[in-house]
Amino acid sequence: MATPLKSQNIFASIDMGTNTFKLLIIHFEPTTAKFTTIYTLSDTVELGRNSSSSSLISPDSQLRAIESLKKFQEVLRSNNMTQIRVVGTSAIREAGNRSIFLKEVRENLGFDFEVNVLSGVDEARLIYVGVLQFLSVYDKRILTVDIGGGSTEFVVGKHGEVVYADSLRLGHLMLTQKFGENDLVGIRDYVRELIEGSGLVGKVNNLGFEVAIGSSGTIRAIEKAIWCGYGCDDGDKEIRVLGEGKRRNWWWFSRDELRGLVERLCEGGFSEREKARRDGFFGKRSEFIVAGAILLEEIMGLLGISEMQISRYALGEGVVAEMVSEAFPGLDLNANVRWKSVMRLAMRFNGNDRMKNGVQSSAIAKDIFQGLRKYSKVFEDRLTVELCLDEKDFEYLEAACMLHNIGLYFGKKSYHKQSCSIIMEQSQLDGYTSEEIELIAQLARHHRKKFPKFECTFLQGFSREKFGLFCSILRISVIIQQHKLLKLREIKFDDSGEGFVLALVNKGDLPMLPDSEKSLAKDIEAKMGKEAEYFEAVFHWKLLTVVHMDSSESLV
Repeated sequence: MATPLKSQNIFASIDMGTNTFKLLIIHFEPTTAKFTTIYTLSDTVELGRNSSSSSLISPDSQLRAIESLKKFQEVLRSNNMTQIRVVGTSAIREAGNRSIFLKEVRENLGFDFEVNVLSGVDEARLIYVGVLQFLSVYDKRILTVDIGGGSTEFVVGKHGEVVYADSLRLGHLMLTQKFGENDLVGIRDYVRELIEGSGLVGKVNNLGFEVAIGSSGTIRAIEKAIWCGYGCDDGDKEIRVLGEGKRRNWWWFSRDELRGLVERLCEGGFSEREKARRDGFFGKRSEFIVAGAILLEEIMGLLGISEMQISRYALGEGVVAEMVSEAFPGLDLNANVRWKSVMRLAMRFNGNDRMKNGVQSSAIAKDIFQGLRKYSKVFEDRLTVELCLDEKDFEYLEAACMLHNIGLYFGKKSYHKQSCSIIMEQSQLDGYTSEEIELIAQLARHHRKKFPKFECTFLQGFSREKFGLFCSILRISVIIQQHKLLKLREIKFDDSGEGFVLALVNKGDLPMLPDSEKSLAKDIEAKMGKEAEYFEAVFHWKLLTVVHMDSSESLV
């Protein structure tokens, strides 16, 4: 049987934010310290919206919150999740009717949804912990800024320890409701007065920092707008080139670039053209993006931040990381720098769906890799070459699985070549040698279309046969992943001594009609036929695919 994800290694967090509720499910591999997102779901709730008092959570907001949490609960229960932590932030901790709201949550969802209302300082600390799972900045003194709907958190930390943390009642939703989206002077004056009066600037300047990092959805939206060249005269065509023809892959922007974005957002006194463009680009965040961008611009100016790096991870990941630390005491969460860099590059070009496809391909590839590893002696006897398969080898294969589809960002045509090009041209895969990067890139390049010609050996000891085997595993994994109803059940060496058998199983919720079963089996066997021919040509062993129909499989 294919090895499922161990339930004790799967953790979930729910972040009940002022504007958005977020569900996050993470798989953590303790032997390698790999921190991998396997599921996310967000819901716009806007706690406090339509309330007669800014200090109360309105009945409408309470209803939206309960409905959102019920959706999350359904996902968690369907996947038998038990390691769950729910946290509330600014809107809940500031609400005058907080106890009433939390009682409603308990009565509607039960005690497994006990909400931990975070203080501003605790929220800031957990955001810092989350950032450390995305960026390799453990050894640097960093300043993290997280702009939420009702508050902004600031934290200075180094070596995983918080040096200073603070939370100010400044948020994009709060500012928009207070000033509207046209009173730009009012927003700026209010922000400056509150920050200067808080003593934040003096404290941060006294402590100092090496790197400034933004971690919230608002700041990520700003970075994406800058990266895509929002508002440029070429019809908002995405700009990905920075000097010498290199793509801008890294997560960062400068204060000057932010200033230019704010000017474009406010172009023509909020003309209809600008509003339509803004709505199309930012979606639900459009209403609050101006306030958020102005707030960030003032923060960067007052704190002397010239450049800001961006983290895709924040509070939810910090909550999970703390759960992991409790489950595995003494484990170094910041050990796997290489894996973090693979995830960063994948997230740069892939949305949630393609990230999920990469994770699923990796899981299938691991099953095949481990299955074939048991029979490596068979390969060696037939090919008269040593074909040692170890965990280091799988690291390359897993990276290729996560990155094979990043080229789809530019369209489907020749996307495998685009994936290869992106991996090759940048230096963001921390800890990898140039030869290792080329190996990963070439694996991504050959996951579809033409088979590799083996012109060169990418790593010492990495033979033609091993590269061919890895290409075969990756190609098969992608094909199985694309058939959402199928799951790899086992791989075995057949009794006749002629080859290997891949046993696939239907994992759908409902039984399929006989005709549908036959159609699915015929389709997958046809697509696998080409891969079987390649496998046999390289290894002189047959590869047979068998599809079994069984509707009892779990969704996770």
